[in-house]
Amino acid sequence: VEVCIDHDRTLQKKYGENSPVILVGPYRLNHPFSMSEVEVAARATMYQDEVRANDIDDSSRFVMSGKERFALWFSKSYSWVIAAIILIFLGFSLLPPILASAGYNNSSKIGYKIYSVLCHQLAFRSYFIKGEQIAYPRELANVPELKTYEQITGKSAEDIRYARNYIGNDKVGYKFALCQRDVAIYLGLGLFGILFHVTGKKIKKLPWIMWIIIALVPIALDGTSQLPSLAEGWPGWMPIRESTPLFRTITGLLFGIGTAWLVFPMMEDSISETRLALERKSTITKKFTEHR
Repeated sequence: VEVCIDHDRTLQKKYGENSPVILVGPYRLNHPFSMSEVEVAARATMYQDEVRANDIDDSSRFVMSGKERFALWFSKSYSWVIAAIILIFLGFSLLPPILASAGYNNSSKIGYKIYSVLCHQLAFRSYFIKGEQIAYPRELANVPELKTYEQITGKSAEDIRYARNYIGNDKVGYKFALCQRDVAIYLGLGLFGILFHVTGKKIKKLPWIMWIIIALVPIALDGTSQLPSLAEGWPGWMPIRESTPLFRTITGLLFGIGTAWLVFPMMEDSISETRLALERKSTITKKFTEHR
């Protein structure tokens, strides 16, 4: 089987300096090599095959198992599969508020409870559906065009337990089972995964330093700067602030997209060689089947 390495970074790194390279069974012959060396490697491989044939059916070596066929499919499809799982998970966060708006309170509580493992679900940091507004931030966030959480509930945002358990009503709407930032993070991860697959997995990995600058620093600054607003014991000189729905969404998207930009190309680097080996065996299997 002839394999061109020109358009595969992994193969170029592994074989580029020695190409052309011949792989014969477990043997690797780097350029320059003689035909006698190729013959020795081929004979040695054939001998090993004969030894194995005493124990197993020789033809089984040329037939892909079910696990190998699945592994080949997944090695080609992993990016959109992972992206689809993430987006489905995100989509199901809409189910609890939809159930609540339809009057299925017990079912919606189960949904909120499941997602609460992964999210704080504070009402003033969550999006709402089927209500007057898409969000109800704290007064401290100073978003003049929106009603505040304190106005719709009559409660202080410092009552964390109430803010977590408050899901809304028919007038103000019902909150997502995930907060604004988490919605943006999962959305960024899923969308980049689809983009990575559509572009043929050719997008290069985001450098670590750029991931820190683009993805980590904004979300860290926006998130940690809010901590003094909901806790006591902080120094008096420390500013008290609350982020806005817009900032949470932007920093969440940056973190989701940046992390996916780092992770998906790393996965491709580790999976591509396995995929190549499975594709070789798939080709051999087809030829063996045709010959037989």
